[in-house]
Amino acid sequence: MRVFLQAIFGQILLSGYLLWRGQQALPRGKKWRLPFVSLFVLEWILYFSGYFFHDLLPDSLMVPILLICNTWYIASMYLVMGMLLPELVMLTDRRWKWYPEMVRKHWQGIKRTFFLFLVAGVTVLLTSAYRQVACPVVTHVNLHIPKAVEGRDSLTVALMCDMHFGEFIGKKQARHYVSLCNAQHPDLILLGGDLIDYESLIVEKLHIEDDLRQLTAPLGVYLILGNHEYRANRHAKLRWMEKTGGILLVDSVAMPDSAFYLVGRDDAVNPKRAALHTLMKGLDSSKPVIVLDHQPVNLNEIMMNRADLGLHGHTHNGQFWPYRLLLRLVYECVYGYYRKGDTQFYVSSGIGCAGAPYRVGTRSELAVLHITFEQTERGKEK
Repeated sequence: MRVFLQAIFGQILLSGYLLWRGQQALPRGKKWRLPFVSLFVLEWILYFSGYFFHDLLPDSLMVPILLICNTWYIASMYLVMGMLLPELVMLTDRRWKWYPEMVRKHWQGIKRTFFLFLVAGVTVLLTSAYRQVACPVVTHVNLHIPKAVEGRDSLTVALMCDMHFGEFIGKKQARHYVSLCNAQHPDLILLGGDLIDYESLIVEKLHIEDDLRQLTAPLGVYLILGNHEYRANRHAKLRWMEKTGGILLVDSVAMPDSAFYLVGRDDAVNPKRAALHTLMKGLDSSKPVIVLDHQPVNLNEIMMNRADLGLHGHTHNGQFWPYRLLLRLVYECVYGYYRKGDTQFYVSSGIGCAGAPYRVGTRSELAVLHITFEQTERGKEK
């Protein structure tokens, strides 16, 4: 409910400010102002219709409403950021009176031109932001774990986090993700949590599990829970995840080829999840240990338990600027490669997105980890 309240406040505050300043920038008269005001009224009607009647409206109506309102919410954030700049300029002029006379004389026209350029700029920004989600990149990362693995000197891992299948990430994107992943010919595929955005009903209706079953890797497909798996019908999500063909790890340990350990943790939102030292108790420390944990929290725990590699998602690298700057106050590593002591980490920006399909200042990615190990004596002889 708190998320919805914040959205309401955003709708009222951001839209109200834009309506107020936008009317000031427009020429006088109903010819210009009536259509402008009508757009805001229409958006508010759509938003509050979805807010109050979301349980009654069919998906065919709710999905477009969500897309339109979320798109406007994101656009309004950047429009307000842009419009705060002339506000700051006006405040400084009131204090120091530094405007040239020409600017004062044509101030109304300058405001109007600036407003039109700002609208055009945000339109271009959102178009680019949509492409950042629609066209995920493949990020190749080279890692070395200084442990010998019998019969293997390297391992290619495809790490796909934060798909957020639902209203905006659907069948088409699922097929693209699978095709992109299989094209890397990985030895092992890891799905790092947040497979479903909110409700499981849409992914069940689209049978996205059929697409995920097409993921192929010699050592198999493993998946873990994310914080979004704990939102809404959790048990239905667990049943759906079991249909994907992958092996679900919830506070459990697997050995994909008896050469290394894969520790799959429950998500950190569960206060009763097992401690890492409990999961790693009795493991052969001479073998590599990879920890798959959705949220990059408490990296010290992974380091102190002498795991070799921690793999995470969750942050989306902020998804929208300037959120990623704020995330640096929350997480030790927001995105990319990180090393702490003898333990290495990789935090993926995720291949999907939460909410509307836009990213500003970051990009959707499939992370492909090329891991090498110390050669065994048999490998050296060869």
